[in-house]
Amino acid sequence: MAGEVTQERVMEALKEVYDPEIPFNVVDLGLVYGVEVDGRKVKVKMTLTAIGCPMSYFLVEMVRDVIKEKIPEVEDVEVDLVFDPPWTPDRIKPEVRRLLGI
Repeated sequence: MAGEVTQERVMEALKEVYDPEIPFNVVDLGLVYGVEVDGRKVKVKMTLTAIGCPMSYFLVEMVRDVIKEKIPEVEDVEVDLVFDPPWTPDRIKPEVRRLLGI
C-alpha cells in the first residue's frame, strides 16, 4: 500500500510486532505510547512490560524493521523507549485481557 505516511498506517504495521514473552502484539498490549509522523520520518514512543527486559534491543529492532517493511515511504524510524509512566496490565486492550485471564 503506497501513499502518505500516517499514524494509522504505522499503528497497523506495529500490530505485526509481538512481545517475545506474551503472545500478543505491542499495540494490543498497550506498549505503544505514541506515534509521531513528520513527513517520511516516524518516531515511536513505547515501553516494555519490564524495565530489565533482555529482549529490549530485539523488540526495538523489530519495530524499526516492520515499519520500514510495511511502509516503504518511511525514510527513518526512531524508537524512544520510556518507562514513565510505567506499563501495567491495565494498558492491555480489554479483549486481550480476557484472553489472558486478567
